[in-house]
Formats: sequence, structure tokens, C-alpha cells
Amino acid sequence: MAIFHHTIQIISRSKGRPAVAAAAYRAGEKIKNERDGVTHDYTRKGGIVHTEILLPEYAPREYADRAVLWNAVEHIEKAKNSQLAREIEIALPVELTKEQNIALACDYVQRNFVAHGMCADLCLHDKGDGNPHAHVMLTMRPINEDMTWGDKQRKVYILDDNGNKIYDPKKKTYKCSKIQTTDWDERTKAEEWRESWAVAVNAALEKSGHSQRVDHRSYERQGVEQVPTIHIGVAAMQMERKGIRTERGDINREIEITNQQIRALRARINKVNEWLYSVPINDIAPTMVQMATGIAGGDNLKTQWQKIRDLKAMASVLVFCQENGIRDIGDLADTVKRIHKQQYEVADKLKKTNRRFDTLALHLAHHDNLKEHKSVYQTYRQLDPKKRDAYYKKHEDAIEKYKAAKQYLDAVMNGITPIPVKEWRKEALDLLAEKHRLYDEFYKLRGDVKNVETLRRSAERIMREVARDRAAVMERDFSL
Repeated sequence: MAIFHHTIQIISRSKGRPAVAAAAYRAGEKIKNERDGVTHDYTRKGGIVHTEILLPEYAPREYADRAVLWNAVEHIEKAKNSQLAREIEIALPVELTKEQNIALACDYVQRNFVAHGMCADLCLHDKGDGNPHAHVMLTMRPINEDMTWGDKQRKVYILDDNGNKIYDPKKKTYKCSKIQTTDWDERTKAEEWRESWAVAVNAALEKSGHSQRVDHRSYERQGVEQVPTIHIGVAAMQMERKGIRTERGDINREIEITNQQIRALRARINKVNEWLYSVPINDIAPTMVQMATGIAGGDNLKTQWQKIRDLKAMASVLVFCQENGIRDIGDLADTVKRIHKQQYEVADKLKKTNRRFDTLALHLAHHDNLKEHKSVYQTYRQLDPKKRDAYYKKHEDAIEKYKAAKQYLDAVMNGITPIPVKEWRKEALDLLAEKHRLYDEFYKLRGDVKNVETLRRSAERIMREVARDRAAVMERDFSL
């Protein structure tokens, strides 16, 4: 089934891996980094079904060679903390063929990035495990009409009221500010690119005759009463496919069970509502006493176990009616309205509690990865650049987990230190207790709905018996 997945990250020199290495890995190629002399060889990497360089109008044609392009990027970016590339990772629809997905990805990249001046390195991966996806590495600098690299930002002097530059004696220079030369880093761009991908995927699915659709918005923005699942990642997905349970997989399984229960209960309540409004207002409609006591009535063919079960159901219904002050059909209708409203409230609270609990679970999982793999990553960073590649190949999983954890937590903390692990763990425990309380309330509502359904079945049986008896009397009278 097609899913929506569209993530954006920055590949920077400060994070320990050059753009050349990232490009070689994603394309499964062997590329030498001219900047440090290290050759990155990933020719044994499998699952690569298509690679392509897409260039804007003014880009030199030699940039169609992956090695030339990314070595040019490494050369123009001088700083030790330079941002080298922006990477977009997108999930491809499993419903489409390889050729259709290649055309879809190429068209999306051309319209959204290349047409706006970025060089794009597109690599499609598919190991046949149901997770086809594409990596798009994008250049961060515009290209001038003379085929040279442009500036990411330019300096603008701050002027006084008379239009003169303002001198800063402390820094011994004129005050200035920097403005971006493109809008590629604006926050609105991420939303624009995500929405554009959803539109492109849906158009491709419709064109191919598939009914499945994707939506770039969260469930909350869509107005869907459903707890969102979390992205489990490629590594966890592969483990799950092999039958190995993962923490993220367990979270998603619990979420899916909750969603199924919410949908099922809502459907049952709606069905009861429909029945209540269809009950005829005449002398055939039974009273609440008849409905409650009629639960244990019926034919004499019941087994002892069935009679005991019905008596228990009748006792539960009587307690339910007493607790809710139900004396007639009108009271029952009011109670069902209350259950319906309460169900929405509980579902909403469950959704918010689960979402925050799952967020904390991710925070803590990344923190654990950060601690566990820190020593391996530090060793990797301290190695001579010529030895790094071999060490990386041996410890790739640990290094990537550390980098992912570091990137994730840096974004979460936004420069704030230290990481509040104790507070996260305490909040997670409090939320777990709240989840249990809400589930208890949810199951209580489900029990109430069951009692209403029992009353409905009793009422329907009584009305059928009354109608049958009246028909028999009318037939007898007619025969006389």
C-alpha cells in the first residue's frame, strides 16, 4: 500500500562525512574525494535500480558526472562546517512499476528543484522488500549564468538615517547583515515540497488506475480520529520482515490495535443510534422493563450455559440502566448521545497521550543510541582520513545510528543542554499511567455500548414476538 514518507536533512562537513562519500554510497559507485584523497567504494551495495544527475540550465555539462559534481561542491565549500548538500528521501508507491516510479521521481525532482536552479543527484533503491524509495541529493548554491557557483548569501551593510555605513569599533568593521540569495532555506519550502510530492504521487496512482491515495498532512490536520503510527526506519523494517520484533514495531502494533478499537466502537455506536431513531413510537415498542427482563426470556431450547449467560447479561443491563437513570427509550437515546460524545473525547485524549508518549519513546531511544555508540563514533572521527572509510564499512551501523541520534537530538534540543533524560523518563511513566486510565475509561464505554446492544436485541425480539402474535390473532379473527 502506498505510504507518504518525505524527509529532509542537511549533509554537512561538520557531521563527519563528505558529500562525495554520501553520493558514492547512495549510487553504489566508487568515487575519489579530491579534497582529502580518500576513495569511497560502494560498488558492492545492492538494491540500486536507477541513478541519474539532473542539471539546471546554466550548470556545466560535465556535472552530469557524479564524481565531478560532488568534488566541485567539496572544492567550493571551504569552511570546516560547510553545508554541502540537502537530501530528500521519499517513499515510492509499491503499486507502480519500476519505470513508473522512475518517471514519477524524475518529474518531481525536475519541477521542484532543478527548475529552480539546483543540481540534483537522484538514486532509486529497491531491494524487493516492499520499501522502494529514492534519495535526492541537492546542491546548496545557485549557479550563475557564466556557469560558476553563486553565493549562498550576500552581505548587506546596515546604514544610518543619512544612508551612511555604521562602524562597529569593537569588531573594527562596518555593521552588516546577511541575506539569502535563494528561498531554498525558507521554512515554507519543506511544506511546499511535501505537498507537491503528495500531489505527484496521487496523480500517478490515479493515472495507473489505483484507488490508493496519500496525504502529506498529519492525521490531526486531516481531521482523522486516528493515532498516527511512527516511522520505523529501514533497519527496523528489515528486522520486522525477518520476524524479529523491534521497539518501534511494537509501538506501531499497539497504535494499530487502538485505532481498530476506536473505529469498531464508533461503528457500533453509530449503528445503535440508527436503531434508536428507527424504533416505532407506538404500542409495539417495549418499555425499558420489558427490554431488560426480556433478555433472559425466549424459547425453552436454551442450554443451561446460555440461560446463565443471559441472566448475567440481564443483571449487567439492569445495573447500567440504574446507574444512568434510564427509564424509557428517550433516556436511552440521551445516554447513547453521552456515550458518543465521551467516546470522541476519550479517543482524542488517547491520541494526544499516545502521540506524546511515542515522541518521548523516540527521544529516549535516540539517547540510548547516542550513549551506546559514542565511543565507536569518536574513534571513527579521530582516525586518519585515509583509514576512515575501511573503519566506516566495518562499523557502519553503529556510526549511522550515532549520527542519526545526534542529528535528531540536536534538532529536538535546539541548542539547549543538557538533555533532560530524567524528566523524559518521568513524563513517560506519567503518560503510561494516563494511558492505562484512558484505556480503562474506553473499555468502560465499550461495556456500556454492549449493554445498549443487548437492550436493542431484546427489544427487537420482543417487537417481533408482539407483531407475530398480533398477526396470528388477525389471521384467526379473519378465518372466523
